[in-house]
Parts: sequence; structure tokens; C-alpha cells
Amino acid sequence: KGELRKEGERLFNRVCVIFSLQIFLGALAFSFFAKGFSGSYMKSMSSQIERRFEISSSIFGIIDGSFELGNLMVMVLVSYLGPRVHRPKVIAVGCLIMSLGAFLSVMPQFLMGRYNYERIAVTVDNSSTSVSACSPAPSVGHSVSDVTETPKCEKEPGSLLWIFVMVGNLIRGMGETPIMPLGISYLEDFAKTENSPFYQGCLHTATVIGPFLGFLLASFCAKLFVDLESVDAGELTITPTDVRWVGAWWLGILICALVNFLAGLPFWFLPRSLVKEGETNESEACKKEGVLLEENEQKETKQTMYEIAKDFFPFLKALLRNPVYMLFIVISVLQFSAFLGMISFMPKYLEQQFGKSASDAIFLIGVYNIPIICLGYFFGGLFMKKFKINTYQAAHIACWVTFLDYLLYFTAFWTICDTSPVAGLTVSYEGIDQLSYAENTLLADCNRDCNCTLKVWDPVCANNGITYVSSCLAGCKASTGTGKNVVFENCTCVAASEFPFQNASAVLGQCDKGKNCDKMLQYFLILQLVGSFIFSLAAMPGFMVLIRSLKPEEKSFGVGVHELAARVFAGIPSPIFFGALIDTTCMKWGTKSCGGEGACRIYDIVKYRWIYLGLPALLRGMSFIPGLITLFILKKQLTSERNVSLNAPVELQDKGQ
Repeated sequence: KGELRKEGERLFNRVCVIFSLQIFLGALAFSFFAKGFSGSYMKSMSSQIERRFEISSSIFGIIDGSFELGNLMVMVLVSYLGPRVHRPKVIAVGCLIMSLGAFLSVMPQFLMGRYNYERIAVTVDNSSTSVSACSPAPSVGHSVSDVTETPKCEKEPGSLLWIFVMVGNLIRGMGETPIMPLGISYLEDFAKTENSPFYQGCLHTATVIGPFLGFLLASFCAKLFVDLESVDAGELTITPTDVRWVGAWWLGILICALVNFLAGLPFWFLPRSLVKEGETNESEACKKEGVLLEENEQKETKQTMYEIAKDFFPFLKALLRNPVYMLFIVISVLQFSAFLGMISFMPKYLEQQFGKSASDAIFLIGVYNIPIICLGYFFGGLFMKKFKINTYQAAHIACWVTFLDYLLYFTAFWTICDTSPVAGLTVSYEGIDQLSYAENTLLADCNRDCNCTLKVWDPVCANNGITYVSSCLAGCKASTGTGKNVVFENCTCVAASEFPFQNASAVLGQCDKGKNCDKMLQYFLILQLVGSFIFSLAAMPGFMVLIRSLKPEEKSFGVGVHELAARVFAGIPSPIFFGALIDTTCMKWGTKSCGGEGACRIYDIVKYRWIYLGLPALLRGMSFIPGLITLFILKKQLTSERNVSLNAPVELQDKGQ
């Protein structure tokens, strides 16, 4: 029996050593990677989801905000009850729920029919000619398969299937909830104080690597046509640069679901408690931990929900009376609102402002922003550890480094491209600059006899450098070629422009932005790169101000309430009001296959730029007011602590006398 007991003790000690803090840190880092991977993928697919379901930016904002709503529904419960339950297993359940939510988001792809993008030019297979664009007969706004099958429109599932994506995103948000508060509180409980900033830096690094690979996956999927399994690429008349192009958005979500599932597996095998880092006698520590674990489990089985929850309001009251903590929440809400609004619609901004395809825009965001943010997080955490920065110093670093990035941010307003000339929208048919949101300006003397529809967006680029909303509105009388190679000829509106051409012709697609726009894009991306690095350097000092403003027993609950506030006041409303404001800049809405307003096809890029860049500038500027107040309070606290330490020996001496 003695030998068996010794063997059991040795086995227990060995298992205890294996389940060290570093193992948990690795598992938690992978879960941070997984949530960042799937989150960045969903955000980067904004324009693809809008076009697939023919919805506005404000509706996509609702889809995006549903993730934060899912967090909100369980955040307080998870954060408060987390330390009283088996935290690793709760995180494992969360990863599984994230995976299920991702699978639900993909369902519309298998419930909807093939994607039929709007077009007027109807080509006939195995023929060198196509139906004439400018004709006395009414133009058709559908593909060949839909022209003679109007009743089919009543049977097709409507665009309300985007609700599946919204509900899946909401469930994914519920699943992600326990990862950060429970993971960080678990890490803080068993890590050395001086090692905590470095570990936090490792976690934030993993969080940034996830979005990097998520953006790369999104870039790849955006190049593939949505119905890649059933559509021949030769049949398509659009390219990835076209605003009607929809990539294989669903394929990447399936991969995200698998990654989230794998991220939860290690947590099923991790213990409820770990050895405190730095214990000199690891065997004795393991034994004590095992005894304490047994006692705690016995006690907690006897606890009622009332006994567990009775401290909720005292904890909440203590947080509300913590001025540094409350001011940090205000700062986070303002900064998070600006960041989330920008990142949600950045792919679309690069598409509209600089004329890039969705795939290229997503790739550039991932390559220019994510790796440098990763370095900023890492060096920020390393700096905090090496120099043992206190709370007051960390607050100063976070405030002034962020302010430096804020000043640099304003240079982005000068990285602009000329407005694309689109006849009837940004220029007149004579080539004179004008701006119009009205449909009647699409008609002119040169196309008035063509019986053109004003609803359909099927742009052509004429050899005078002007884009026309359709070949019919360009007054083109004939066409040759098939597929993407169709050439429209004898275009009366091109011949009547300010710079007329004898051979007035046009090709499918919108005209390119030009070389100057590519140069401006490079300037914009370099500014983003430098700004992202500076801002990420301030992230770890700022986060440590939050952690150190809380008592040990308040950390899990405090981090949870902070996340809750960020989601309620920033995460949910920010994409919605950003999307609604962006919708006000739309100059031409698309048309659904069975009628009705679809996704926006072209924006007023000047107004779009002022909203997209100006609103974050306003929100970030406001965040420095509570930031300066926080510095004042921390300085006052530091001064009072020094006075207490200086007066302590005098008080002891007085007591001795």
C-alpha cells in the first residue's frame, strides 16, 4: 500500500507539473487566435455579404453589432460566476458555441439559389453577337435564365436570409464571452506580478496573428466567385473589381468554425487550479493545491445561487465608485467606437476611394496593419516588464503615445483620389463636373429614345474615359463578342461628349481610377502602418491601468463589466450608425433580381471620406478629456501614498513614546 501511495503521489506531482501555467497560456493564446481569426474574417466580408443579400450598410451594421449583443447577453453572468466555476471548461464550452454559430451563418448559402447579378447586356452562348443595348424594346435587368421566368421570383428565398448570418453572429458572440475575462483572471491568479505584462503581451500578439491570417483567408475567398461549385468562370461578365462581384464568403466561415472547435479541445483537459508561478517546492504546492481543490469543490456544491450572487451588488457598487476604472471605461467606449467603425467598413472604403477589388483591399489591410500591430503589442508588454512601470507611468505612456498617433491620423485626409467620372452622377453627359443623387439626370438627349431602365447598374467604360451606368444609357447601338469580352459600338452619348470619338465604343466594367490613385493608396497605407504601430504600443500600458485599478477579487468581474460597457455603448451602435451615415452618401442603389432596392453600387467618395475619417477623429479627440482627468487622479493618489509612507515612521515613533 505504501508503494502504491508513493507511486500515486509521484504521478500526481508529474501531472501537476505538466499542467503548468505555460500550458494554459498556450491554450489561451490559441483561443485568442481563433476568436481573432473568425472575427476579422466576418468584418472583412462586409461588402460581400451586402451584395449577396442585397442589403444596405446599416443592415450589415446590425449583423456586425449582433456579435456584441451576444456578448452582452451573457457577459455579466460569465464574468461574475467565472471564478466560482471550472474556468477552463467554461472556455471550452464557449469555443464550441462559437463553432456552432459559424456553422449557422453559412446556412443561407445552401438555402439560396445561384447568385444572379444585375445586368442589361444579355449574351447568348455560342454566338459572337449580343442583344443590342439601345433598343425601342424595354431593356432587361436580369440574366438570360431569369428573362422568361418571372414567376420564379416568387418562389426564391428572399434576402431576409441574412437573419441567419445575424443569429449565427450573435451565437458566436455568446461563445466568445468567457474567453477573455475568465482566461485573463485565471492567468492573473497564478502568474507572478512582474510577468503579467509580458504574458498579456503574448496573448495580444496571438490576438493579432489571428486577424492577420483571417484577412489573408478573406482575400483568397473574395477572389473566388460565390457559386464556385456551379458556375463556369467563362460565363461571367464581371471581374473581382466589379461592385457586383460576390466572393465565396461562406467558404472561409466553414474554416473558422473548424478552428474554433479545435481551440476548445485543450481546455477540457486542464485542471480547475494551477500551481502558483514561482513556488519553490512544486510537489508540496501541488499537494496543497489538490487539498484546497477538494475542499473548495465540497463547499461549492453546498452553495446556493443566492449565496453566490449576494456579493454581486457590493462588487458593482465598488466598481462604480472607482474613478480611474470608470474613466477608463469612457475612454474605451470612445476609442472602441472609432476603431470598430473604421475596421468594419475599411474594405469598402479602399474599394470606393481607391478603386481596389474586395480581395486586394482585404489583403492590403491585413499585410499593412496586422503584423505591425502585433509588434507594437509585443514590445509594449516587454517594455512594461523590463522597466517595471507603475500605474501612473503606464497611464502617461498610454495617453501621450495615443495623442501622437492622433496627430498623425489627420494626414490621411490628404490621401485622396479624384472622383470617378460617371455620366449622370458625377459628371454631365457633356463631361462637365456635377454631382447628382437623382435618377432623372441619367437621361439625356443622346439616350432618350433607347427606353433604358434607370434602376439597373451594369456599367461600361467608354473610350472617352467616362463610365456610363449601362450600355443602354451610353446610347450604344450594337455590340460584338461574348462574356467579359463584349465591346459596345456606335455609342451616341460617347460621340456627344466634350471629347467626342469617331469610333465611339465602350467595354464592360467601370473605368480605372488611374496611376495617381495608386500612389495615394500607398501613402494612405504607409500612414496606417505607422499609426497602427504607435497606437498598439500604448495598448498594453493602457490595459495594465485597467487591471491595476482593480482589487484581486474584482479583476474577473471588472474586466467583464469593462467588456460589457464597450459592447453596449460602442460595439453594438458603432457599426450601425457608421453604416447609416455611409448609406447617406450612396449615389446609385442596385436592384434585386425580382425588383426592389439592393446594395449600393457607387458612393459620393468626397462625402464618404469626410464621414469615414471625420467621425473617428471626433470620437478619438473626445477620449482625451477623460484621459487627462485620469492622469490628474492617479497623480493625486500617488502623492497621497508617498505622504503616507513618509509619515509612517513618525507615527510609529509617536506610538513608542
